Formats: sequence, structure tokens, C-alpha cells
Amino acid sequence: MKKLRAGIIGATGMVGQRFLTLLDNHPYFEVTALAASARSAGKTYEEALGGRWKLKTPMPAFAASMKVIDASHISEMAELVDFVFCAVDMKKDEILALEEAYAKAEIPVVSNNSANRWTPDVPMIIPEINPGHLEVIEAQRARLGTRHGFIAVKPNCSIQSYVPMITPLLKFKPTKIVATTYQAISGAGKTFREWPEMQDNVIPYIGGEEEKSEQEPLRVWGSVRDGAIVKADGPLITTQCIRVPVTDGHTAAVFISFENKPSKEEILEAWRNFRGLPQELKLPHAPEQFITYFEEDNHPQAGIDRDIYGGMGVCAGRLREDTLFDYKFVGLSHNTLRGAAGGGVLTAELLYRLGYLD
Repeated sequence: MKKLRAGIIGATGMVGQRFLTLLDNHPYFEVTALAASARSAGKTYEEALGGRWKLKTPMPAFAASMKVIDASHISEMAELVDFVFCAVDMKKDEILALEEAYAKAEIPVVSNNSANRWTPDVPMIIPEINPGHLEVIEAQRARLGTRHGFIAVKPNCSIQSYVPMITPLLKFKPTKIVATTYQAISGAGKTFREWPEMQDNVIPYIGGEEEKSEQEPLRVWGSVRDGAIVKADGPLITTQCIRVPVTDGHTAAVFISFENKPSKEEILEAWRNFRGLPQELKLPHAPEQFITYFEEDNHPQAGIDRDIYGGMGVCAGRLREDTLFDYKFVGLSHNTLRGAAGGGVLTAELLYRLGYLD
């Protein structure tokens, strides 16, 4: 199997670093270009980082001596890659322009950024849940005037701690959902060394996060109509998003009511049997079990359970009836693996197997 050449835009950031580790010895892809800001361009990757490697996983040896390219030098990147992953730290309008410029240069973009999540003909993918949204790429290519180039994005990391559990329950018609997310500091691209004020602290606000957490699930559950993604009408979702002193792993406390209330056994069976196209295709980063339910009352725990199936599985626990809603439960996902870079790599694997990266 011939490997495709992959580039990472924003390679020096935490998510860029995650992309690099996940793509080391990947069966489908080979990293052939690293791009970042102009201040990093021309340096080796190790020099550009300047000691800022943020992960416990070591830097892949092949990357250290690679020359970093200015992310705005698209023609130079085009000579080196077949497609790119994008995880840049820029203003929204700058990201929109950059990603579209790559796509118009016939370089497909798999983006971790939020800028294009509401572009009508850009699919926002959780691979197990809405792979059918990829069909909108045909309309996007027609708009961009491309044969090969397009943009696909992944949703916000926080919603992946509860949306997977709600998805197989949509057949019971959920009406109201309350979700409070307790989000790790790596969601801000930080470590405790860089953010000492987060130790022994909780911050009850994350800018823009609550709107994303309430609206993005509806787009994931939406449908393709006339060359655009149309978000679902419901259920009604309200959220609070809180930063907590945890390195990795977003936890969600969820309350939910249904039009057709299922039994607890029906919910557990739906979670246990929920599989998607990544599992059917046996994609390299697809977890064998998408949702794992813990019977113990003190699980899932971020420090213990976040790495399940290499951090690509999602965890649920404490399912029980509620006094105001029908049920409540706790969810957990690894925010920089399933929620960020890992979700992007799994999306690229799906695009590859479905022929969109040919």
C-alpha cells in the first residue's frame, strides 16, 4: 500500500505535536512536511520548539531535524504533500483564508480548528457518527473550483465526552439535555509548568466553549440537503464549561429527558452495540469498542480511564434515573487524542479508505 504524504500545519503547538506522534509509522500516511509561523520557518523542528515539547510521548526521531516551512508558503508545501492536517493558533478570519487557500491549491485539509465548522459545505465529522456528511465535499469542491482540494473539520473536543453516548439514544427522541463539562488544561494547549495558576484551582469559564457545546452536536446530528449541512432541530441543549486542574481528559456530567423514555437496560445495550464505519473498516486508530461503560460508581476517572483504546475510546458511567430528568450519567473522552489530533487522524483514515484523498 503506497503511503500518502502528510503535512502538519501548526506543527509546534500541542495538537501539532500530537499529530506528529500519532503519524509516526502510520500504515497509510508519512509525514513529509512540517509548517508553522514565519518565526519558526527555516529552523529545524527541534530548534523551532526550543524545549517546548509538551507531551509525555517522546518526539519522533525523524522529526527533530526536519526543516520547518512557513505555513503561508503554500506552493512550497504543495510540492511536498498530498494533504495536510491543520492545527494553527491564528485569528478566525486568518484560518478561514489559510485553509481555503490550501484547498484551492488542490491540497485537502483535515482541520482541528473551529473556523470552518459552520461553513455550510464543510463536513464536521465524528467518524463513527456522521460519515455520511462527507458527501457534501462534492458541493464544496464545486464552490471552490477544485478537483481534489477540500476542507473537512472535526468538532469541539468537549462534545465528544457526551455526544457519542447520546447518539445511539436518538431513536428514543431526547428532548432536553443539560451537560456540564470539566475540561483539562491541555484543551487550552497548556501544561501545569506553563499555567501554574491552574494548580489547586477551578475556572468556571472557557471563552466561546458553551456555545460550541450547545450548537455543534446539532450540526453533527444534522443532514445533507442541497449541498449543505443543515443542523438538527433538537434536542434542546444547555451547557456549562469549567476548566479543572487535570492534564488530559474532559469529563461531562449529563442530564437527559426523552419523548419515549427507554429503560436503563435499553440504554446500556445501545451503548454496548454502538459501532460505526471506522470499526467496520478496522481503521488504524478506531477503538475496538467505541463506548465503554463502567459499572463501578467511582469511574470513569480522567487519570485512569482516559487512555482507553489508545485514548480513542469514550467512557461512560453512573447511569441512573434522576428526580428532574429521566436519566443522568457521566462521560469522559481524551481531549487531545479522541477530541483533537486523534479524531483528525481517524477522519483522515476514513477519507483515505473512502477515496476522498485519492
